[in-house]
Amino acid sequence: MHTHVGYQQKITTSHVPWNHHLSHRQQPLTFLSQPTSPPLNLSTKWNNFKCLAAISKQTQRFFSAVLPTVATRDTSATNRLIKKFVASSPKSIALDALSHLLSPNSTHHPLLYFLTLPLYLKISEASWFSWNPKLVAQVVVLLDKQGLDKELEALMYETVSRLEFKERELVLFYCNLVGFNSKHNWARGFDDSYSRLNQLVCDSNSVYVKKQGYKAMISGLCEMGRAREAEVLIGEMRERGMKPTLFEFRCVLYGYGRLGLFKDMERILDKMESGGIEADTVCANMVLASYGAHNALPEMGLWLRKMKTLGIPLSTRTCNSVLNSCPTIMALTRNLDASCPVSIQELLKILSEDEAKLVKELIESSVLKEAMRWDTSEGKLDLHGMHLGSAYVMTLQWMEEMRE
Repeated sequence: MHTHVGYQQKITTSHVPWNHHLSHRQQPLTFLSQPTSPPLNLSTKWNNFKCLAAISKQTQRFFSAVLPTVATRDTSATNRLIKKFVASSPKSIALDALSHLLSPNSTHHPLLYFLTLPLYLKISEASWFSWNPKLVAQVVVLLDKQGLDKELEALMYETVSRLEFKERELVLFYCNLVGFNSKHNWARGFDDSYSRLNQLVCDSNSVYVKKQGYKAMISGLCEMGRAREAEVLIGEMRERGMKPTLFEFRCVLYGYGRLGLFKDMERILDKMESGGIEADTVCANMVLASYGAHNALPEMGLWLRKMKTLGIPLSTRTCNSVLNSCPTIMALTRNLDASCPVSIQELLKILSEDEAKLVKELIESSVLKEAMRWDTSEGKLDLHGMHLGSAYVMTLQWMEEMRE
């Protein structure tokens, strides 16, 4: 359980073209590029790897051992430890370590980013390794963020050369590039990959290529906070004879919502309705999450009632979005003690008017009741997928049922 919701213009670039004339000899990738900035001091707290509890013990030991060699720029020692780690690790462990370095949500020491390319290259030499353009796209984004232009261009050259005559695979590679750049909120890389993907979409006669390209561009623009440009692309799709799907509308809907542009979000909902595209539970939860992120509790209440009118079913995520937005409930879950309400009625008395209305809407729905299972010998309460606020309210309702 968690206490929070886990939910164009012409672009120029100074990079060497990735599909530069293929008769040129490819430059070999360097094994380890040293950081250009001075080595950072290592804290003993960080070396305990408290922030890396989710990864394997073997990976934690590897990171602990290799970090000092990166900090002191001992290239041979770093490469030796990487080689030993890959050789002694199962496929899942090695790829888990690389995935941790590539994740935009990782909280590891910044110097560990410099392991990304050498670790990837050593893994790519393993007998079990299968070349994966999605993985390459993730590595490319990290190289760009590190400013390793030479290595970036070499890896891009190799990848585009490999996929030059495989248009479907090439478009998916560019789609992944756009997606990973947007997840890292890396504007330079996003603009560059977006420009190249857009060019491929414009030049291609394949409906598949165009659909995949628009899907990635619209999603990426919304992730980067550029929902209005994404909406323009939906209009462009129609002009080119392609019908936008629920996915594209969801992206733009949530893109506006995250920015707090509720009138635009509601306008997209109206567009969907007029176009015969029904809002589902996922769309409804996006709307609720958007209102909640901007503390618009009255609007959340109105939308919950509208969901009931439209027959849109609530889900566990609906409860999470709503209750995570109630400040009183969140404060209680951060400080659970003997003074906390132990009944729904007691809870309602200490909530604000807007919060109380939201809790009542959820209690009257079926989603909380569906988590309870009763038979002649026992009662079961399923809290799977619930954040702490939802679990708290659910437990109170379960206690009410037990009393009855």
